[in-house]
Amino acid sequence: MTQKNTLKLFEDKRVRTVWDNEKEKWYLSIIDVVEILTDSPNPRKYWSVLKTRLKKEGSQLATNCSQLKLQSSDGKFYKTDVADVEQLFRMIQSIPSPKAEPFKMWLAQIARERLDEIEDPEQGIDRMLEYYHRKGYSTNWINQRLKSIEVRKELTDEWEQRGVKKGQEYANLTDILTHGWSGLTTKEYKQYKNMKKQSLRDNMTNLELALNTLAEATTQKFQNSINQKL
Repeated sequence: MTQKNTLKLFEDKRVRTVWDNEKEKWYLSIIDVVEILTDSPNPRKYWSVLKTRLKKEGSQLATNCSQLKLQSSDGKFYKTDVADVEQLFRMIQSIPSPKAEPFKMWLAQIARERLDEIEDPEQGIDRMLEYYHRKGYSTNWINQRLKSIEVRKELTDEWEQRGVKKGQEYANLTDILTHGWSGLTTKEYKQYKNMKKQSLRDNMTNLELALNTLAEATTQKFQNSINQKL
């Protein structure tokens, strides 16, 4: 499976997602969906009870759901129950919630948008710009954020070519880079900014983004110079 991990927002609440390029479908964290629909203080336990009930009822949903490594709030990647859009539609029917119908419409929308972006990648950039403008970010900050995304992608592509494994190894290297310009690991920096599940980069100032981007760009250039000498 060729995967792309990302985050989606439903009413400003995050949903961890993975796009499977081969199957051309989204997989979403079931725990995140349960938390949104139920407002449960312990969505993991809620899903565990629901999964047991579904198995007793003979539902294939509980047995057919997959597990993928998704990033947790501590920055590490753990195996997490995920389901595709079709499976989630069936699961929602088992969860009494006033958010059920709006969430179904949201699911249909992100599935359609992703297919649109495959046909025209600029649509994805346009949606990102719209999102940041809607959140009140300045034009200068948005331009800096887009640049940081570009540099990060080039760096992780280089890591992948060198055999670095996604997940903990990516997190370890990111910690080294973050510590280099801030003196803190990624987790420590989120604690410093009093953050939990939010995106660290989306909560950086222009200066912080610039320093972080410079660290990643410098690393990328250093790796390229090594490649040329080999």
